[in-house]
Parts: sequence; structure tokens; C-alpha cells
Amino acid sequence: MISTVTTTTTTVTTTEVMAYSIIAVIALIALLALKEILSSETENTTFKSFVKGSNIAIVPLLLVFVAIVAYKVVTVL
Repeated sequence: MISTVTTTTTTVTTTEVMAYSIIAVIALIALLALKEILSSETENTTFKSFVKGSNIAIVPLLLVFVAIVAYKVVTVL
């Protein structure tokens, strides 16, 4: 029995990284704004659960934002 393994190499350009980083920052801003707006709704349990669960998406996006800022600082220095 002969098995063949193929590998593919994916190259990511700087413009693609910057495009994805813009999307990540916009998503972070939108989620933070939604969380702030919906946190004032105290009666609806759906909004309460969204506010509590939104950290699952906000924390990784915040880490991406910190990485973007660190990259920009390193490239300027």
C-alpha cells in the first residue's frame, strides 16, 4: 500500500494581515459598544446573558488589538 502526503504552504502578505486586523478592531469596537448599551437593560434575561457571555468574544479580540498595537510600536521604533 502506497500513501502520498502532500503539503501546502500558505503565504500571508502584510496587506492581508492589516485587512484582517481592521476587521478585528471593528468587531471589538462593535462588541464593546453593544455590551455597554445592553448593560443598561436590567429586566430582559436575554440581554443579561449576552452581556455576561460577550467576554468570550471580547477577550481574544482585545488580545489581537494589543498585538496590533505592539507590532505598530515595534515597526515605528
